[in-house]
Amino acid sequence: MRIFAAAAGALLLASCSKPIDLPTHEFQVPAPATWQGAEVEPNAPSPEWWTYFEDERLDALIRKALSCNQSLQAAAARIDTAMEERIMAEAGKLPTLNLGANRLRQRQNFVGLPFPGLSDRVLSNTFSNAGLSFNVDWEPDVWKRVSAQKLAGDATVHQRMADRHSAMLSLSGQAAKAWFAAVEARRQIALAEELMDNARVTSTRTRQRYKFGSRSPVDVRVAEAEVARSVSVIRQREQLRDTFVRQLEMLACEYPAGDLAVASELPDLKSRVPAGLPSELVHRRPDLMAAEQALMAADARIVQAKAALRPSFSLTTAAGTSSNTLLDLVNPGLRVWNLAAGLAMPLFNAGSLKANVRATESRAREAAANYENRVWTAYLEVETALSTEGTLLEQERALQDALASTHQAIKLAEKRYAAGLADIFTVLSLQRTALQTESTMLGLRRTRIDNRIDLHLALGGGFGDGPDRPRQPGANP
Repeated sequence: MRIFAAAAGALLLASCSKPIDLPTHEFQVPAPATWQGAEVEPNAPSPEWWTYFEDERLDALIRKALSCNQSLQAAAARIDTAMEERIMAEAGKLPTLNLGANRLRQRQNFVGLPFPGLSDRVLSNTFSNAGLSFNVDWEPDVWKRVSAQKLAGDATVHQRMADRHSAMLSLSGQAAKAWFAAVEARRQIALAEELMDNARVTSTRTRQRYKFGSRSPVDVRVAEAEVARSVSVIRQREQLRDTFVRQLEMLACEYPAGDLAVASELPDLKSRVPAGLPSELVHRRPDLMAAEQALMAADARIVQAKAALRPSFSLTTAAGTSSNTLLDLVNPGLRVWNLAAGLAMPLFNAGSLKANVRATESRAREAAANYENRVWTAYLEVETALSTEGTLLEQERALQDALASTHQAIKLAEKRYAAGLADIFTVLSLQRTALQTESTMLGLRRTRIDNRIDLHLALGGGFGDGPDRPRQPGANP
């Protein structure tokens, strides 16, 4: 046993003397000092980024969606699975201990043996044997195969955590967009109802003037048609509102009955969004963190594959007792033991082990390329959203000027119509133009809000700092 302890100690020291040497990767992704698309606040997004819109009902809806969503529950289960797999991987560094007990009862026949006077009988013997054993089996992690497997397990756990944070971010963005789409639809209904009221007033006036002979039957029919058209528009927008409301109810794990009440007005956006620094993006966006952890796991599997090319050592010992009487199993005089040390060296495998090394290296290069591509995409999404912000704001201001001019034209046309200097077609056309302009402006305002949501998602805002990011010295830059 002293020899076993000495050998085990030597192999244990050898297995602990060398750190894991992971591959390194060079990435060509420059991070500017500041964002170029627009002027932003230097602070990072709030953990609950949607509170930026200052709508308590939206806040409650998103929190409820995050607490009950089945996809997030599935993501949490994947985290639990990865954590258990990591425990299984780490267990390989320690010896396995087994306690065994057996009981054997056997009958043996002696056929063909020439015993005098017993030629017509079959001689037999029945005996029993019992054993109690304690087994220890251990493979020293000399080449860091088990350590690399544990590191890959750690990276997979954190990748799953980042995936869950990414799903939470996506769900919150989806809920926010559906909420503001429902708010816009409600406001669009109000605009259509306003146009319908104006059309009915115009139709009533036209019918009265027709009775006095100052208007033609064509004017009456055109005014009535405009009322019917406005009713159709209202029904169309009510259907759109119900669609978004039911989507919100489903996200909040409620039956999609279409009864959810939403705000009546879209919020005003602040001029600048908290965006933080560009260099902080890779530490905040969960999809980038997941890609980084996938790369680390791929690098660790290269170490595993290379360790399979080297000799493997094993130490096994067993101790116990053996007797044909159960009561004697605790008798120290009947103890038995064995000690075995093994070494296995791969000699011929048709190149499969080396091919496995090359395959894992290829997968690591793929993971590195995917990570770099995601970083580029992240910077593109942020800069595009920032740049789009200014463009949409200029469009909205231009539409506001156009709407103001249209309202002035409507007032002049109504005065001319009342004085008999213009026909009904001019008034109705200007009213439709005003409605279309205000409707377009409302849609553009929601587009600005959607773009602001996209910006928050691109910045990886929300949910604190996300999962921890374990790193090995010199593993990945």
